[in-house]
Amino acid sequence: MNTTSVNGALLAAMIKNGAASLKNKVKEVNDLNVFPIPDGDTGDNMFLTIDAGVVALADEPASVGEAARLAANGMLLGARGNSGVILSRIFAGIARGLEGVDEADVRTFHKAMESGVKESYSAVSVPVEGTILTVYRDAVRYAGARITGGTSMETYFEDLHYELCRSLERTPDLLDVLREAGVVDSGGAGFIYIAEGMAKALSGEMTEHLKKVGCNF
Repeated sequence: MNTTSVNGALLAAMIKNGAASLKNKVKEVNDLNVFPIPDGDTGDNMFLTIDAGVVALADEPASVGEAARLAANGMLLGARGNSGVILSRIFAGIARGLEGVDEADVRTFHKAMESGVKESYSAVSVPVEGTILTVYRDAVRYAGARITGGTSMETYFEDLHYELCRSLERTPDLLDVLREAGVVDSGGAGFIYIAEGMAKALSGEMTEHLKKVGCNF
């Protein structure tokens, strides 16, 4: 596959598949949860949040901007916990970056992802590095720096996934509580599962049983 742009139907499929991917890994994400409170619900909160976005996508959107708007609004209304709020704001930023866009090429999509970085950081009064914020920001920067005239959406998500994993592995170096517990950040891990599902949808692989594709956490 060599997908060069994303329309409303494809983005909706990507978000739905991202939710399905996370759904299968809720327990794994919960088990990593030690920050900010070790209450073991990060996976549940992130899934309930993105699933609210899926519900809002019941009607097939006409454009990528409309798909992003519907999903983001659903997530904002359904956000649970700190991780869910941050996830919803990531997608709110993406929606802002895609506002009025019928179909997004790789560069346009990346700019929307950058908007997600800005929105998510602004949503937290005191951003903490070593969390989902860091993991998402690092990956977006890395993938964006590697865009060329021949970059497809598949390649973009490969680069994004590569740095999501690398950044997640670095989170214990940034946050003492993670290092002491011997775990990586739960929110960052949850986002990786979402990104894996979104990437699979690019190749038409819509399934509730996605295999993990590369992180060793």
